[in-house]
Amino acid sequence: MDHVPQSPYLRALGAQRTQLHPALREYFSAVPRGHLGIGEGVFERIGTPRRWLWPLLGKLERRGVVHSGWHQNVPFTVRNRTLAGKAISARTLHLSDGDWTMKDAVCVRPRGRVLDQIGEPMTLAVAFDVSVDGDALALRSTSVGIRLGRVRITVPRFLAPVVRLRESAEKRAGRQRVSLTVDLPVIGRLYEYEGTFSYAIHEDAP
Repeated sequence: MDHVPQSPYLRALGAQRTQLHPALREYFSAVPRGHLGIGEGVFERIGTPRRWLWPLLGKLERRGVVHSGWHQNVPFTVRNRTLAGKAISARTLHLSDGDWTMKDAVCVRPRGRVLDQIGEPMTLAVAFDVSVDGDALALRSTSVGIRLGRVRITVPRFLAPVVRLRESAEKRAGRQRVSLTVDLPVIGRLYEYEGTFSYAIHEDAP
């Protein structure tokens, strides 16, 4: 009997996981205990050029959800761990005015979905459908929730932003491409990023 990996992404994909590019199967597999997955690359663009959104995004920036402003050619580092069946990630942007880090934790949900809890403290919870697009991984949000203190709010579907993420393997060996968009009905694009990075598993230093 085929062993189902303890990665939330591959568990959500089920039999579809065999359709992923081999480099992506490795990336989305569980990180072994005592090890750390480290990716290093450059975001070609990240944020939004709509200045009127920056004050709102600035509040989320302080909670480690998204970075406000509009930036190009930003070096970044991602560090991945697997703890208790959750994919734990920290993505650090190396900006000219200092580093900024987004933290999130992803767990599996029924019916081919994952739940991504973002921020520190956890501020945003986004449920995603998970699928394979060609040999790339594709996520599309199905619901968005906000947590402020003890208050939890599920955003009505007709008002909720639509989040799409795609990770694909580049023809250039050892690199993969990630792109994310966040769109709101009527208003349009709220946030985006796209870039490439290399990735490897290392022993986690004590």
